[in-house]
Amino acid sequence: MKKHLCHLLLISITILHLSCKETKPKEIAAVVEEEQLPNIVFILSDDQAWTDYGFMGHDQIKTPHLDKLAAEGLTFDRGYVPTSLCAPSLASIITGVYPRNHGVLANDRVLPGDDTSIRPYWRSSWRAENYKAVIEQFNTLKTLPKILKEKGYLSFQTGKWWLGNHSNGGFDDGMTHGDPERGGRHGDYGLEIGRRGMDTLFSYIDVALQKKKPFFMWYAPYLPHAPHTPPDSILQKYLPKAPTEYIAKYWAMTEWFDQTCGELINYIDDKGLTDNTLFVYVCDNGWVQNPNDTGYDKNSKRSPYDYGLRTPIIYKWTGKISPKRELTALTSSLDMIPTVLGLLNMEIPKEMDGVDVLNETAFSEREALFGEIYSHDFNTIESSLTHRMVMTNPYKLILPNAKNNPKEKIKLFNIYEDPTEQSDLSQEYPEIVKDLQNKIEASWIKN
Repeated sequence: MKKHLCHLLLISITILHLSCKETKPKEIAAVVEEEQLPNIVFILSDDQAWTDYGFMGHDQIKTPHLDKLAAEGLTFDRGYVPTSLCAPSLASIITGVYPRNHGVLANDRVLPGDDTSIRPYWRSSWRAENYKAVIEQFNTLKTLPKILKEKGYLSFQTGKWWLGNHSNGGFDDGMTHGDPERGGRHGDYGLEIGRRGMDTLFSYIDVALQKKKPFFMWYAPYLPHAPHTPPDSILQKYLPKAPTEYIAKYWAMTEWFDQTCGELINYIDDKGLTDNTLFVYVCDNGWVQNPNDTGYDKNSKRSPYDYGLRTPIIYKWTGKISPKRELTALTSSLDMIPTVLGLLNMEIPKEMDGVDVLNETAFSEREALFGEIYSHDFNTIESSLTHRMVMTNPYKLILPNAKNNPKEKIKLFNIYEDPTEQSDLSQEYPEIVKDLQNKIEASWIKN
């Protein structure tokens, strides 16, 4: 493993690029000056319910490092991703636009006539061939690494990445090669980060320091994602506490992820970089562990419910962002890039669908968040769309696509009083249903 990591670092060093509006006032954070460019670290967990953190109130799972990050940062309890599956969710984080606008609707593109009886079919050559068109469209979009090049940032990708080579996101370097002949699909070597150590990521931080460049790090490890194979030292803590072994393993994976976050945060601190580093945390989609098998509850991942969509979102930059716990305000992973660009005093591209959460005027004027769900094996928007959602304070509407879900009914929930979405209020409040349905339709016309 060490030989492999060293080889990656040598490749990284040889291909590094050495070359070197409108912004509303900030009430919460000061706009950065040119010579104070912060390092930027995105921390993304994979398949974790919004409830499964110490700071979110879980009474068993231990997440001390994320708890500390939440206490020291601007933390939104009611964050959302626009869709509850990893490939489109991650693509939205790096572009700041809805899946319908970046084209990565779900994990695998399947065309009429494709033989999905092949197991696993996504290892077939046609899967990579089908995805070429998705990657080509994606390459026409602005991403955060591409935008940050204007300020001289170096960028490095690790972990989950569904869009072929890391360069397709504008990263200068990364762990994911994306070659389908060598297992490229959703991260390949990138999936080793966290599970097999942090050395590759640490080495790139050292390279950026040597080059005296600000850096952007994409830390999206395959954690706590299945396979749930935690270190035994962690697992043994949870086996006596959990109702089943499957749940104990998931809980242990969640603590393992937190431990790797602590390693990353501590390394940055040991290098004296903490005061000038912006940390942003989000989870790509939710997960509720089945108690008696390795699968997940149908109302979590891939679903339109909050156990699939909701996530805490944290922004921490010491001395620049005031620590605060936002218990009721709604935010989205689509807001991450606009917020970063606002802090850097850079123009926010008009095509982006989020807002700068530190711009109190823009943030307070937004009335709703939106979401959309597609089939795991997708083709077009029309053929693959299963649900659309709108989240407001306090109501959430789930609107099934009648073409693909003819028997499913519209559902309305008060997500503040009923956070686990047990009581459908659609029959009781038809006027609210109509209003929120109109908001969904208007948002699609706008986009």
